Amino acid sequence: MAKNKTAFVCNDCGSDYAKWQGQCSDCGAWNTLSEIKLGPARGSAGRAANDRRGGFAGALAEARVLADIDLEELPRFSSGAEEFDRVLGGGLVPGSAILVGGNPGAGKSTLLLQTMCHLANGMEALYITGEESLQQVAMRARRLGLPTDKLRLMSETSVEAIIGAAEQYRPKVLVVDSIQVVHSEDITSAPGSVSQVRECAAWLTRFAKQSGTVLFLVGHVTKDGSLAGPKVLEHMIDCSILLEGSHDSRFRTLRGQKNRFGAVNELGVFAMTEQGMREVKNPSAIFLDRSAEPASGSAVMVVWEGTRPLLVEIQALVDDSQLGNPRRVAVGLEQNRLAMLLAVLHRHGGLQVGDQDVFANVVGGVKVLETSADLALLLAIVSSYRDRQLPRDMVIFGEVGLSGEIRPVPSGQERLSEAAKHGFRRAIVPKANAPRSAVKGMEVIAVTRLEEALAAID
Repeated sequence: MAKNKTAFVCNDCGSDYAKWQGQCSDCGAWNTLSEIKLGPARGSAGRAANDRRGGFAGALAEARVLADIDLEELPRFSSGAEEFDRVLGGGLVPGSAILVGGNPGAGKSTLLLQTMCHLANGMEALYITGEESLQQVAMRARRLGLPTDKLRLMSETSVEAIIGAAEQYRPKVLVVDSIQVVHSEDITSAPGSVSQVRECAAWLTRFAKQSGTVLFLVGHVTKDGSLAGPKVLEHMIDCSILLEGSHDSRFRTLRGQKNRFGAVNELGVFAMTEQGMREVKNPSAIFLDRSAEPASGSAVMVVWEGTRPLLVEIQALVDDSQLGNPRRVAVGLEQNRLAMLLAVLHRHGGLQVGDQDVFANVVGGVKVLETSADLALLLAIVSSYRDRQLPRDMVIFGEVGLSGEIRPVPSGQERLSEAAKHGFRRAIVPKANAPRSAVKGMEVIAVTRLEEALAAID
């Protein structure tokens, strides 16, 4: 009788090993290896019998010349929310598998329930809930005022039963909430384990590809905000999106982390209201809700999120440190980059803040991942240190190099046009991003060195 094999997979990087060990050799993490059950291996007798039959058991796929492949656009359809479609790359693609993650209470189930109720009016849709009862989901739909006469709802955690129901109803869109509670009867480990999550996700993804169903998988997140489960789960799916937002704010940001059908790092903004998740058509307006009284240490920057510019306010506070080791705190920015920029400011700007506590914050809970915020951050720090206000009608963007040069950033013209639409009249930008033709109603100050940028705000 064939014997089942076991393997050990790292939860952090997805590397597998033949036996258990305390530390993963690839990523260096400790105690992250979990046991998974593999199918029975085919023995030498089975392979010999297959050879006698004249080759492989399955038919070989036909190889095609790359130039002969049809390049017709994929038949997308809208989810009913423009911000959701933007993050997905323009809409839903049949046969795609989408992983939706987020902290508890962020609004994952609410967003997907709204989307499914909208789609159910024009196509077959099936919502599988494994964590809530049918009554709980129905109560939420009634509270949000959603149409409930077309959407099919099912409470199930067995992957075999879920696929059986999907084969019966043939939905165009299928939601499984969540993948961590789904289990397979062929695997002995508990639901949520590495082997269960890995195999159940593989079964559901295979069904979606074969049937052309759009599959949504809801995933839990760990304490550090990353998606829980083995890393191989992110490689199986086509899109990975994360719903972010703090409990003290009603705004939620939907960010694309992986997308085979569109731009990566695309951002969609929603507002959590009593009627559910509502789109924010102009996100720059909410992130620029500045105080009436001008204050030092505040600057407006233009960041590029996916395929559009976004105006965001950045604040800095420089204060005398009471500690031997001054603090460097960055919220919404990279901590190490803040320390590096302070060293550049000292060396090439002549400003010493080594004995000061420096705090930096991006208003609105946005996480800035690109380097175009460097110049705005440094000028906000200088403004706070000198207690001198920056002009309220000025925007700033540009990357700062280690030698003090101001380097260009992509899509400079589009950033300036977006700032002009919101009433800004002055801009400090890298010289390489200076527009060829003047922007109507805006004075553009092009700089090449950090010293020139500091002189422009004196």
